[in-house]
Amino acid sequence: MRELDSYLNDHLAGSVGALELVDHWSELYDGRPLAKFLSALRKDIKADQKTLRELMRALGTKESSVRPAGAWVAEKLSRARFAVASDDAGGLGLVLALETMVMGITGKKLLWRALAASDLPRKANIDFVEMEQRAEEQIARVELERIRAARDALSGDRAR
Repeated sequence: MRELDSYLNDHLAGSVGALELVDHWSELYDGRPLAKFLSALRKDIKADQKTLRELMRALGTKESSVRPAGAWVAEKLSRARFAVASDDAGGLGLVLALETMVMGITGKKLLWRALAASDLPRKANIDFVEMEQRAEEQIARVELERIRAARDALSGDRAR
């Protein structure tokens, strides 16, 4: 059970970092169409985080206080990389941030898939296959925005 507790806490920490990242870019793009997209993504991440916390409670897994703090620090450090790449509207920083989001959501998708393959579906009242599908939809939406951002950043069109 220790491995499962660690695995779940790692993913919970990842969701904390993801929310920080989304919030940062939402502020930078306030009043623009991307902010609306990021707001919807934030709601999805919060909902998935809630499901994960419910699963952890049902299994008796205690939330780590260290891992979310580490994720928070890592997100803050990642901002330096994004700033070097430019966090100006239409800059490469947005492309890197969206790539980071795609990687994180892919990890979440793999979490749900792994849990579906375990004996947890019998113990938890969560449809892990549905959660995996939600993650797939999130990946598709973020990837669409990432491609738009890449087009803008790499062609010099910074109108977003």
